[in-house]
Amino acid sequence: MFAAYAARTDADDPLSGLELGELPEPEAREGWSVVTVRAASLNHHDLWSLRGVGLPGERLPMILGCDAAGVDEDGNEVVLHSVIGQSGYGVRVGEPRSILTERYQGTFAEKVAVPTWNLLPKPKELSFEQAACLPTAWLTAYRMLFTNAGVRPGDTVLVQGAGGGVATALVVLGKAAGLRVWVTSRDEAKGARAVELGADAAFANGARLPERVDAVMETVGAATWSHSVKSLRPGGTIVISGATSGPNPAAELTRIFFLELKVVGSTMGTKEELAGLLSMCATTGIRPIIDSVLALGDAREAFERMEKGDLFGKLVLTP
Repeated sequence: MFAAYAARTDADDPLSGLELGELPEPEAREGWSVVTVRAASLNHHDLWSLRGVGLPGERLPMILGCDAAGVDEDGNEVVLHSVIGQSGYGVRVGEPRSILTERYQGTFAEKVAVPTWNLLPKPKELSFEQAACLPTAWLTAYRMLFTNAGVRPGDTVLVQGAGGGVATALVVLGKAAGLRVWVTSRDEAKGARAVELGADAAFANGARLPERVDAVMETVGAATWSHSVKSLRPGGTIVISGATSGPNPAAELTRIFFLELKVVGSTMGTKEELAGLLSMCATTGIRPIIDSVLALGDAREAFERMEKGDLFGKLVLTP
């Protein structure tokens, strides 16, 4: 079957290890299902995999891609929950807990095998392309807002770094839940686009805000950390799910303890949270923002665009 996979890893030149070509189809095994992929979406995790993060050489070649929607062996339209070995949060069930593409072959292929437990019904209201955007970036945003931020309708949330998949999801989900959403961006056009999607205001990176916020959604890391800490009201919460600009900013511990700020880590989400996200999209009419849909054979172009940050919303591949 045709697939996009990591043949090598290189921390400095990740795309040099990306190959497109034929690999064996997944084999059927007890308790697992083979899904024919109709759509799969890119995440920054795929670039980190090509850099070798979480992907040692002995596991190569590794088909990339965490997210997919498709059709199982019985003809059911399904969405994949990307975390293998999970039932409830952090509990292992038969397999080592890991996201697809770390221990298990991913979704950038014509077929993918996952435990049957990891399949959820695709709502009829969502296209395959839309559903394929949800299991990583949108699920991450859902958990950040509704499980870890401690916010309520009417609260103000700051989303750092408008334009990426998680940040875009945070804007759309936050507005649907009755939050006031502010965004920052180094790109004025991306800030304006976020406002078109429902953000109440967009600010330049590091700009002084009109007032302090109840929670900050942080995926950027070192470049925005100080601004995140200074933007919070006393007792507010920073939820962190990424650090694309670097993981080691000055901690600003004095401000954190004096103002009793909360710093909460957030990673992916549970199957139950993904079910809630799918239901929320089906019933409210909100949809993932898709930048582009490309053929799987054009995966290199998609990876190049993600590496450059030349996108707004999700990039989707269709075999």
